Amino acid sequence: MSKMKANIDENLIKMSDLKSNSSDEREKDANYWKSKLTPEQYQVTREGGTERAFTGAYWSTKKTGTYYCICCNAPLFISIHKFDSGTGWPSFYESINSNAIRTRSDTSHRMMRTEIICSKCNSHLGHLFNDGPQPTGQRFCVNSLSLKFLETES
Repeated sequence: MSKMKANIDENLIKMSDLKSNSSDEREKDANYWKSKLTPEQYQVTREGGTERAFTGAYWSTKKTGTYYCICCNAPLFISIHKFDSGTGWPSFYESINSNAIRTRSDTSHRMMRTEIICSKCNSHLGHLFNDGPQPTGQRFCVNSLSLKFLETES
């Protein structure tokens, strides 16, 4: 088993440990999220949808800053970990810290993938792949609709 695959499998195990730790954000109902999000944001973050490639606000952003969860404002990624994957979605080779994102198995669309979700509110962010650059070899492929970007003042 490759080191990259082991890292993803390790994260899947950690997800089950965190599942029992509910938070206020995870317990909010659909009406709350529908009142807070646009219909497109709701479809992606609460229903596991995907925006079309090359249409999101952040796929080509090169500015310096931090990416936050659109639902709960938890910090998820920083711009120095972002890279151009050529896929049309914002891609990062690692999250802001090891507790920011959880993973779970996704077998929808007759594919076996690793879904990434916000640890704080269970918002669907995108998927994790093992075809990213070093140092991790991972690609966090994220929907722009699940993110809010705050540029760092220079």
